[in-house]
Amino acid sequence: MFPMLLQHLYATTRRAAPRATAGAKRNALWPAGGKRKRINLALQGGGAHGAFTWGVLDQLLADGRIEVEGISGASAGAINAVMLADGLIHGGPEDARTRLADFWRAVSSNGHLPDLQRGVVDRLFSFVPRQGVWFGALSRFWSPYELNPLNINPLKDVIDRFVDFEEVRKQRGLELFISATDVRTGELRIFTRKEITPEVVMASACLPLLFRAVEIGGVPYWDGGYSGNPAVSPFLRATTTEDTLIVQINPLRRRTVPTGTREIMSRVNEINFNASLLSELREVEFVNKLIDEGRLPRGTRSGEFRRIRLHRIALGDAGETLGARSPLNTDFEYFETLHKLGQRAMRRFLDAHFDNIGHRSTIDAPDEVEAEVA
Repeated sequence: MFPMLLQHLYATTRRAAPRATAGAKRNALWPAGGKRKRINLALQGGGAHGAFTWGVLDQLLADGRIEVEGISGASAGAINAVMLADGLIHGGPEDARTRLADFWRAVSSNGHLPDLQRGVVDRLFSFVPRQGVWFGALSRFWSPYELNPLNINPLKDVIDRFVDFEEVRKQRGLELFISATDVRTGELRIFTRKEITPEVVMASACLPLLFRAVEIGGVPYWDGGYSGNPAVSPFLRATTTEDTLIVQINPLRRRTVPTGTREIMSRVNEINFNASLLSELREVEFVNKLIDEGRLPRGTRSGEFRRIRLHRIALGDAGETLGARSPLNTDFEYFETLHKLGQRAMRRFLDAHFDNIGHRSTIDAPDEVEAEVA
């Protein structure tokens, strides 16, 4: 069993691990001066709850004591990741804050997207098809292949409007990892910064009841949330920092049983999307144990691994208060509520755990998460 696990670990992390760059070369995106701690971000996908992540990122950028070395994201987390990356590249933290705010306002039901893009975005952030001009009631009976034979995907235009992908690919000061699921094998595919295109983000956010599978290099992909939500394993070998902050937006527990069709489908997605995160956390724990036992080399050189210190901000109690229908809501007032919850959660995290960054984990992986599931 051990040789098989180790072989899988080497294979997956090698595909997703660019060469770590010396830390001094990674400060170009951040204001000069001052001592900032470095972290990686792992951003979970979860429909409209991605606005909570917007709030977390907004507060992190405003705080000024932390800089980000790498970002991993899936589904809505992938969209937040590329918005953050593009803003940092073009104008630093303040521009990133503006880019994220402009995006979430645009994709809210109060935004001014064309009807076709509006219909797609509403359904994307709702997890499930809804009534409307495109993919309305007929989507209950027919697949996207039957309803959309020309494979029109207006999501690409929405993403292109906000992100300069050529600049993102060229920027070496920030590593980026986007998850997608290989439809044929069910395996996780992690796209690195140099591979990021609008199609990669579309693949990561490709809900199979809404979109046809996105083909990249002849391989069809569905939503990355099914296999890596978010992927944490790239940080085992890709960046110099050993601290990773997970932003978890899918509630682990619900006190009530969903009874409506949309609520049931939403809960199924929450369960599926959290399952892949648990798998990632177990892999991190496995590597940390091997490092502690001297069976894997620790370091930043080729063939060496980082001993990951894990931190987490979760939608948690707010997600329970908001209810199972909350991922289906796309009005801007609701997004602002989630944004404020995210800001508050980030402030609380920094107040409680800033001194721990660079020294120790603030969650036990995966014991603490599993305890919440039980």
